[in-house]
Amino acid sequence: MQLIDTHVHINFDTFQPDLEAISQRWREAGLVHLIHSCVEPAEFSSMQALADRFPELSFAVGLHPLDVDKWTPDSHCQILELATSDPRVVAIGETGLDFYKAENRQQQTAVFQAQLAIAQALNLPVIIHCRDAAPEMAQLLKDFWQSQGPVRGVMHCWGGTPTETEWFLELGFYISFSGTVTFKNAAQIQASARMVPSDRLLVETDCPFLAPVPKRGERRNEPAYVRYVAEQVAHLRSVSLEVLAAQTTQNACKLFGLSQLQLEATEGLAIS
Repeated sequence: MQLIDTHVHINFDTFQPDLEAISQRWREAGLVHLIHSCVEPAEFSSMQALADRFPELSFAVGLHPLDVDKWTPDSHCQILELATSDPRVVAIGETGLDFYKAENRQQQTAVFQAQLAIAQALNLPVIIHCRDAAPEMAQLLKDFWQSQGPVRGVMHCWGGTPTETEWFLELGFYISFSGTVTFKNAAQIQASARMVPSDRLLVETDCPFLAPVPKRGERRNEPAYVRYVAEQVAHLRSVSLEVLAAQTTQNACKLFGLSQLQLEATEGLAIS
C-alpha cells in the first residue's frame, strides 16, 4: 500500500531532534512520497537540504498569506527563479487568503494573484490556503480564469462546507483533507469528504499542526499520521483503506507530476 502526504512542514524546529526516527515511522506507515509546502522563500535552502536527505520529498515555493508583509518588489522574480532552479519543485505555495487571523485583505489578494500568475506561467499547481475566505477565494479564482486563463491546484487542509467544496470542484481544483476530518465536531468537513469525486481527493497532515484522532492530544503532528486521515476518509466514503490510498496516491501523482519511477525508487524504504 502506498500513501502520499501532500502537505508537510518538516523543516520546522520541532522535528529536528528526531527526524531520522520520524522518517522511519512514515516509511513504516507506507508513505512513499511527501510534498513539502513553503511558508516563505527564505525556507528554500532548508527544504532542498531535506530533499537531499530524503529522496521521497518534493517541495513547493511561495509565500503564505499570513506572511504577505514580507512581499517585496523582488519577490515575484525570486519565487519564479527558485521554482525553476530545482526539478524537485512541484508547486507554488502555499499561498492564498486567511481572513481569520488577518484583515489585510487587499494586500493578501494582490500577493495571491501574483503567485497564481507564476504558477500559470510555469504550468505548476498552486497549493491554496483558504481560511474564512471561501466566497472571496472562489470569486477571485473565477476572475483570474476569465482574465488570465486556467490555473490548477489544491485546496489544502480543507475545512469548508459542501456548498463551498462544490465551488472549487467546479473550478477544477483538488480537495485535500487533514487531521481535522477526524475531529468529532467536524460534520461539515466530513460531509465534504464524502462528496468529493474520487479523482479529486487528496490526504495530508499539515504537520506539525492538527494531529488527527487518535493522536490529537499530541502537541506535534507528523507524516506517519496521514494514515489516520486516510482511514477516516475511507470510512466516510465506505471504501477500504487500500482503495483510498491507491486513489489518493494516483491523484497526487497526477497533480504534482510525480512519476511511477519516483515512487518505485523510494517504495523499498516504506513498509506497507
